[in-house]
Amino acid sequence: MALTNTQEREQTEFSNRPQPIDGKMGATIIGPANPTREAENPDTLVPPRADHGTMANLRWSFADSHMHLSEGGWGRQTTARELPIATEVAGVNMRLTAGGVREMHWHKAAEWAYMLKGMARITAIDQDGHTFQDDVGEGDLWYFPAGIPHSIQGLEGDGCEFLLVFDDGNFSEEETFLLSDWLAHTPREVLAKNFGVPQSAFDGIPQKDLWIFQAPVPGPLASDRVAGAGPVPNSFSHRMLAQTPIRMNGGTVRITDSSLFKASKTIAAALVEVEPGGMRELHWHTNVDEWQYYISGQARMTVFASQNNARTFNFQAGDVGAVPFPMAHYIENIGASTLRFLEIFRSDHFADVSLAQWLAFTPHELVRAHLNIDESVLAKIPPRKTPVVAG
Repeated sequence: MALTNTQEREQTEFSNRPQPIDGKMGATIIGPANPTREAENPDTLVPPRADHGTMANLRWSFADSHMHLSEGGWGRQTTARELPIATEVAGVNMRLTAGGVREMHWHKAAEWAYMLKGMARITAIDQDGHTFQDDVGEGDLWYFPAGIPHSIQGLEGDGCEFLLVFDDGNFSEEETFLLSDWLAHTPREVLAKNFGVPQSAFDGIPQKDLWIFQAPVPGPLASDRVAGAGPVPNSFSHRMLAQTPIRMNGGTVRITDSSLFKASKTIAAALVEVEPGGMRELHWHTNVDEWQYYISGQARMTVFASQNNARTFNFQAGDVGAVPFPMAHYIENIGASTLRFLEIFRSDHFADVSLAQWLAFTPHELVRAHLNIDESVLAKIPPRKTPVVAG
């Protein structure tokens, strides 16, 4: 009996779907399936045979996070509620239109940021009345210590989008101390007494928090300069892309910690670019957990957790990865374009150990006794760190 058009279409869709089959192992999915999600995570659907055990999930996508919309922009977050393994760091992806304002506020946690697109104006003061204002663009960073009041506003053009990172995995945007929220919950007579003006001066204050709101696009930075008690001792912004990268055959790395960005006492980061076919070498970090944000490209990462446990994950732009301390891993570019991602740590410094360097700096006879490999292999291991290797 001939198939109907609908049956033929369903049969074609089924034959094109990724299936959990590896040689003679596995079988097709004949029940409910999510082919789009399975295609995004091929190494979850068909794990490499070296994977083993029941490691916790180490991946989350901002595309699965709740989107908080407001006039002037939006925000979405990835915290320990979305990715429970990530207890040290949380992230917020935020967008501001031209003139859009992330209202004046402060946090319990320190805030580190990477500008993804566009331009923004950031302002702050410290506890001694020192002031800070700067315009930041793609690849720039900022860092505001816990308790330091600040603001962010999108500039002329299409505003901006950025990644915010907080040094507490349980951080929540909903717990931010907002100027409008504070004043809305302070008696008018107290506000009048504090500023020495009539209560009527506060008749127009918002009745609830603004969070993000639309305002006029600010003018030149010079017009927003406020001297206060002088500039902050250490700048709250840093030009990460202006750093000279560490160049290797397979890509580049820029490392920014408190040795370069002195204000950033609790967050260190590396911006890694890997060419097609290349990889971030086998390594682990000797101080803290790693939190990753993927900016562009496609990647896979296998994490070794000891006790015969290893698991492979796939990533694309907008995804977050987590690697608990001190688990070994690599990140491989499996796409056709450059892979770009951030490695982020709740620390004042960046630290890692590579497998290649460990083997190169250990007596080769001892290494051969462990691995049963020839001296010719060991002789090819570079005597220095090569964070990114070519395909």
